[in-house]
Amino acid sequence: MSQDGSTDLLIRAVALHADVVADPRSAGPSATGLVAEARRQAVAREPLVVALRAQAAYERSRMAHGSAKRLLDEAARLARAAELSGRLHEVLVSRAVVQLERGRFASAARDLDAAERLGPGDDTELDLQRASVLYNVGRLRDAARICRRILADPRSTVETQAKIANNLALLEAQLGRPAAALGLLDRADELAGPALAAIVACSRGWVLARAGRLAESLRQFDDAEVRYREVGLPLAELHLEQLDTLLDLRLTAEARALAERAGAAFTAHGVGLMGAEALLRLAQVAARSTEPEAALDPASRAAAEFRAQGRPGWVARAEITRVGALVRAGRVDPADLAGARRAVRTLERGGRGADVVDAHLVAGRAALALDRARPAAEHLAAAREASRRGSVLVRLQGRVAGALRASIVGDDAGAVRHARTGLLDLARHRETLGSVELRALASGHGAELGRLGLRSLLRSAPPADVLRWMDRTRAAVLLTSAPPAGGEVGEELSALAAVQGELAQLRRDGADEPQALLVEQAQLEGRIRRAAWRRGSEPGAPGGANRIGVAEVRRLLAGRPLVAYGANEGQVFAIRLGAHRAVLVPLGDRSEILVEAEALGTALRRLSRPAGGRPATLAAAWRSARHALDRLRALLVAPLRLDPEAPVVVLPDPTTRDVPWSALHPGPVTAAPSMSSWARSAAAGPGDGPTVLVAGPGLPGAVREVEALSALHPGAEVLVPPVGGVERVTRALAGAGLAHLACHGYLRADNPTFSAVRLADGDMTLHQLDLLGAAPRRAVLAVCDSASGVAVEGDEVLGLISALLARGTAAIGASVAPLGDAETVGFSIDLHRALAAGAGMAEAVHTARTGVDVDDPRGFVLHTAFSAYGGG
Repeated sequence: MSQDGSTDLLIRAVALHADVVADPRSAGPSATGLVAEARRQAVAREPLVVALRAQAAYERSRMAHGSAKRLLDEAARLARAAELSGRLHEVLVSRAVVQLERGRFASAARDLDAAERLGPGDDTELDLQRASVLYNVGRLRDAARICRRILADPRSTVETQAKIANNLALLEAQLGRPAAALGLLDRADELAGPALAAIVACSRGWVLARAGRLAESLRQFDDAEVRYREVGLPLAELHLEQLDTLLDLRLTAEARALAERAGAAFTAHGVGLMGAEALLRLAQVAARSTEPEAALDPASRAAAEFRAQGRPGWVARAEITRVGALVRAGRVDPADLAGARRAVRTLERGGRGADVVDAHLVAGRAALALDRARPAAEHLAAAREASRRGSVLVRLQGRVAGALRASIVGDDAGAVRHARTGLLDLARHRETLGSVELRALASGHGAELGRLGLRSLLRSAPPADVLRWMDRTRAAVLLTSAPPAGGEVGEELSALAAVQGELAQLRRDGADEPQALLVEQAQLEGRIRRAAWRRGSEPGAPGGANRIGVAEVRRLLAGRPLVAYGANEGQVFAIRLGAHRAVLVPLGDRSEILVEAEALGTALRRLSRPAGGRPATLAAAWRSARHALDRLRALLVAPLRLDPEAPVVVLPDPTTRDVPWSALHPGPVTAAPSMSSWARSAAAGPGDGPTVLVAGPGLPGAVREVEALSALHPGAEVLVPPVGGVERVTRALAGAGLAHLACHGYLRADNPTFSAVRLADGDMTLHQLDLLGAAPRRAVLAVCDSASGVAVEGDEVLGLISALLARGTAAIGASVAPLGDAETVGFSIDLHRALAAGAGMAEAVHTARTGVDVDDPRGFVLHTAFSAYGGG
């Protein structure tokens, strides 16, 4: 080959390498052909070295790290043989990157040292990789110093400047400076080619999460995924970075799925660096679950891999995860505390702000579990101090630490102060989330603060203050209302409606539901749900500002008693609010109440389906139900010494949420999620909008019921199959004064926002109710289990009741058990007759219950399970 030909080939190889780095999907496939062309020219050693490096860059972009390593090994041999020191320098640095990502830190360090000894070369690229090594072993401040020096070096190429700005942004975010990090990412984005721009978008999503801007983080990750697909980058690393956002949003099922998917991809391709990190994320997900011991194995395995890779900072993070899981499982021992304390020291040296807070908090909890008050207080104080400059969720951890420390020294006022401040911060954070689901889940971040404040107040405060605190920690989602979503899911909603229509028709025809159609429905639900997560909300007044004071509640009660239930350290109590004072009444062991409530629920379900049941089974269910009702009355109501005829407002807690309150007190009863939500509903009044009467498919009794009710409500809009589809019903419900739904309903524990009421052409979901932006002023739900919901940590519930109350419905009649459509006809007529005569919902339900035949099993269920909710 001529000298000119070799030069031309070299120029093409150099250009191709730059193109592959910028856009691997477009340029990468050309590398194989160029390598083959260079091989055919025996004298073209330098072009072949560069072409092999370009092909290795393409293989690395596809996570084919073994192939990339083999190509770079060949390139290094050729460069040494031809004494091409400059090219060897480049190859060694590239191979160090591959070795680093494979988790071979010692090999990466040897390549970097060898490249440095070669002398001339791109020193900034060498420094860049040294900073990457320091970052991955946990020496964040040292890595940041190198990055800042490279960024200020005028000799740095545009590509290097973009890489450094991106990497330094990640460091700044971990060091507690997210604003500086976002500025650096702006700079990186201006300089980056397509592939690096996709990585910068991913980094921005991660930094936004560290800044506490979680809805923006989700939107950014979705944008990054589009870019990753466009340039052909593998999604595993993107999914790994998304995990922190999902965990902060308490979307643990989604986080677990991503961790498993990313871990499998990294393991399959031999990317040990990120494979170990995915294993740690899996442990962190498990540590937050109801079975924290499931975190122990992946945390230990992750620690072993990090130790083999020479990454002490990551070993410390794995140890903190392991000890935190043991604390939650109640199995911590002195050796675990010692391990946590060592991990704290390692993380403090590395400078990871949020990790330091978490580590001190775990060490403090471990010391508390072992009755080591002094080290517990030291670690908790350090966690509080380290949290001051963190994001809102980091500051919340600091407030938990502060409240725990105050409790240790007997400072109840201090514990309440920390808890109150933390809950106000959480209220502001919750209002940045546009999704009701995410707002409900976010309340879980304050669950421990609520418990700590309650425990302190029960020791030292009057009952009225305890009642105010219980109101502060309950049903916060119902007191703030996000705006309806825009049109970004219009097509998905239409497609989902079409799929539901097909499924509804198949059910009417008695045909099986095709798996492909069910899969399509699930995919559409997932896209709609994710769009709701991305929806932002204009910050408004924190939830605490929407709370209503005791004096105003007393005015609205007009002499009626209000009873708020709560639990502390396994014991249930009630606060009875009367016209002049509040009284705390101890009630007994929480476990006993839960047993009776569960037994009653089981018995009612058996009695609701008596057809085909054996007489002995029905008799046993009847005895069980009556025994449970008697025990619940004795445990929850009798100690309160209420006037038997007085109307009562009940505020259940998680222990008593599914109790059928109308069956426990002789007078009218209404239940509400919190004192403030009840007061807001009570102040709203009955309203004067139109009446809407809806019957669902497959329920002949429901059609008769709605037709009978229409005589009581002249001019009502009556919607029965085949009319009364989802779109028409949701449109009619918005702004209705009174709505009656006699339909099948079902609760989706796996995806609660798609719990639904079945209508003529498909399902009206909680998500669609949320999109209404308005709701009927009063509603009667002759729907099975319509008063049930999916409870999430933080005293929030996702269900039909909460969805309607959140959108402005003032009073609801609903059931905590399945209902027979034939049995509800007479009951509904009596209930609506009372409503038409001016009764409130609680009084109307009370009146209708008196006409039910309780000697019939289904009548007994209806009489027991149907209650009033909201303002009554």
